[in-house]
Amino acid sequence: MRVLLVEDHRAMRELIVDHLRERGFAVDAVSRGQDALAAAAITRLDAVILDLGLPDLDGMEVLSLLRCSHPELPAILLTARDGVEDRLRGLNAGADDYIVKPFNLLELEARLRAVLRRTGNRRSTTYSLGEIVFDTSTREAFARGRRIDLTRREAALLEEFLRVPGQVITKDLLEDRLYALEDSGSSNALEAAVSRLRRKLAAARASLLIETKWGIGYRLVEATPNERYS
Repeated sequence: MRVLLVEDHRAMRELIVDHLRERGFAVDAVSRGQDALAAAAITRLDAVILDLGLPDLDGMEVLSLLRCSHPELPAILLTARDGVEDRLRGLNAGADDYIVKPFNLLELEARLRAVLRRTGNRRSTTYSLGEIVFDTSTREAFARGRRIDLTRREAALLEEFLRVPGQVITKDLLEDRLYALEDSGSSNALEAAVSRLRRKLAAARASLLIETKWGIGYRLVEATPNERYS
């Protein structure tokens, strides 16, 4: 899942970015409204977390402009403005949720996941294929009830595959979904992540294969009896 964070307070921005990345999100972070609009124009996003007190544009103006170009993009507002009128104005402007500062990072994460579920970006909290079950809320994968030890990048990669089992996902799309703009992954980095995930699925004796479609991308399929655990 890829999130755009728009927050001009550096320390708060870094805290949110660090927390969400640890929890498996790819996060692009900017401090200005114009930069947010530019990022949204070139990046496929799952959600935006938007501070209202920005140095160039008012957050409400940014939200309005984002709604024009991305009407379905889930948006959470962050603000020190705690009046009822302020909250109503934000929600009526198209925000999906409104969080008053100061806030708990775990609450922000929980609200983000709830917004994603409500807006249909995540229809279920679990995905399953073959013996594999993946819990999107805890970022954990299990094979026959036993937990598979995955890094956050490997977990994000497995989730992308499980969302569309059997379908080929292009390398470009996977890189876009897994890496933030300032942390852009090379093809070699993606290939290494796929290789590690393959080994861990095999070690867990999961009847799944990640097939390479040369020059295109990858897809996750159930293995035939002869292909299993090879």
